[in-house]
Amino acid sequence: MKQKKKSDVAVLLGYAGSHKGLTFLGLALSAVSMLLSMAPYICIWLAARDLIAVAPDWTKAQSVAQYGWLAFAFAVAGIILYFAGLMCTHLAAFRTASNIRKQGVAHVMNATAARKSSLSSGFFDSNASGLIRGRLDAAAADTETLLAHNLADIVGTITLFLAMLVMMFVFDWRMGAACLLAAVISIVAMFSMMGGKNAKILAEYQAALDRITKAGTEYVRGIPVVKIFQQTVYSFKAFQEAIEDYSTKAEHYQADICRTPQSINLTFTEGAFVFLVPAALFLAPGALAAGDFTGFVTNFAFYAVFSAIISTALAKIMFAASGMMLASTALARIDQVMCAPELKVPEQPKSPQSSRVEFEDVSFTYDGAETPALSHVSFTAEPGQTVALVGPSGGGKTTAASLIPRFWDATSGAVKVGGVDVRQIDPHVLMDQIAFVFQNSRLFKASIFENVRAARPNATREQVLSALTAAQCGDILEKLPQGMDTLIGSEGTYLSGGEQQRISLARAILKDAPIVILDEATAFADPENEALIQKAFSELTRGRTVIMIAHRLSTVVGADKILVLEEGRQVGLGTHRSLLDTCPTYREIWASQAPEEEGEDGTR
Repeated sequence: MKQKKKSDVAVLLGYAGSHKGLTFLGLALSAVSMLLSMAPYICIWLAARDLIAVAPDWTKAQSVAQYGWLAFAFAVAGIILYFAGLMCTHLAAFRTASNIRKQGVAHVMNATAARKSSLSSGFFDSNASGLIRGRLDAAAADTETLLAHNLADIVGTITLFLAMLVMMFVFDWRMGAACLLAAVISIVAMFSMMGGKNAKILAEYQAALDRITKAGTEYVRGIPVVKIFQQTVYSFKAFQEAIEDYSTKAEHYQADICRTPQSINLTFTEGAFVFLVPAALFLAPGALAAGDFTGFVTNFAFYAVFSAIISTALAKIMFAASGMMLASTALARIDQVMCAPELKVPEQPKSPQSSRVEFEDVSFTYDGAETPALSHVSFTAEPGQTVALVGPSGGGKTTAASLIPRFWDATSGAVKVGGVDVRQIDPHVLMDQIAFVFQNSRLFKASIFENVRAARPNATREQVLSALTAAQCGDILEKLPQGMDTLIGSEGTYLSGGEQQRISLARAILKDAPIVILDEATAFADPENEALIQKAFSELTRGRTVIMIAHRLSTVVGADKILVLEEGRQVGLGTHRSLLDTCPTYREIWASQAPEEEGEDGTR
């Protein structure tokens, strides 16, 4: 049986948790406040009735002052209750927005408390941290607005309309129908802008707005590069095209879609009184003939004043409807994070018996790709061995290494650690077995000490310092005013690429994992830093199973095994010397790098 999809409001209230009651209390107070706001109009009608009855001797109307005070009391009570309702909805909205951010981050870090799934780490390659943060923050802000203001206004407006329907037909249903007609026409015109095919046009309009924001950001960030290479005109072209596309869609939506409905909406919202006058003229002869002209005038005065509520109510409907649209879009963005691909966690996990890494006929294809990134790859890395992955760019080296810690799961075949399929190992246990040094150093905006200790949160300062020393970071600490307590990032010290890589190596050394994966760890290092990094490698890799991704073959000539990958296929496996004899791809790469690696005279 197909499960019924939850409404946007139900989904949001699910995020509210224990503060859901505050939301309902706030909505109830908002509804009551709207009912109280109707009372002053009744008091006005009663006062007008008494005044008209005794005209022109107004002094005989003894209850007018009482009606005035009642109207004031109801108005004040309505304001107080509305304020109290907003306080409740705001508190609930703030907590809900906080829960959305927390649950989003919790899902990203570790999928579910039930431990039946775990978020694929490969998700972060196509979804940058800034994008995830932007989605959660913007979505939380939009939903916060809905819960804090829009939802209370929706409930209050519905209550107000129900009360208006009753009030319109209490005194004279004919005048009430005349006032209601303006409201109906206005609502129909308003919702025609957002329904049917116009909803698609609105979505395209919002998508164009997103593109112009993205293009503008990229243009600003790329200004230094643009100036250096004198490509200002060409770089601005993409930004200009985004502007023109947005302008075209905005003009079409505003001029062709919204202009007429908005005109009708404003006309009938502000001109409800226009319908009342013809109705009164039509009804006046009958009232004179019946001898109830005084009551007729009183009712007309009431509806004339009451019609002013229509514009307020319709404005709130418009505001609330836009809030619902924003919230729906926000929930879709949240869903992109909450529905990120997850990896299954075994019901009965197994523990690896060693640091042996095996690939058994492994193939892998990225989602949406037509060709596999890896095809039938097999090799073994014994404990204490170094296996290098080499080959042309795009050959599948990083993909292969990423399957070991389960950044993704193999499409077919098996990746094993210690004789156990990684899919049968608890993700936390698996991560304890692996230290991964990325090509791009990934450091936090925190102190060097905190960055390194992230690998082992219970590590002492002495252990962190020892890891930094082993990673050849002594010169970095000496030049910094606060040593390893120095902050890194926008509010602290900036380190070079090679220095950052050594800090990353210190983190891997501190973790002391039996399996080490090095993803071109010297790619962005200068010769001086590269020499220091190579020294750190000797400490990091001693006695461990090492999977090393390398671009420069000179760095892996001493590896126990070298796996050559080309277009996802395994084209060679062996030592440096054997591959020079048996693998044309390896031989070609080595020959192309010979001038760089050996010099033109064949010496190193």
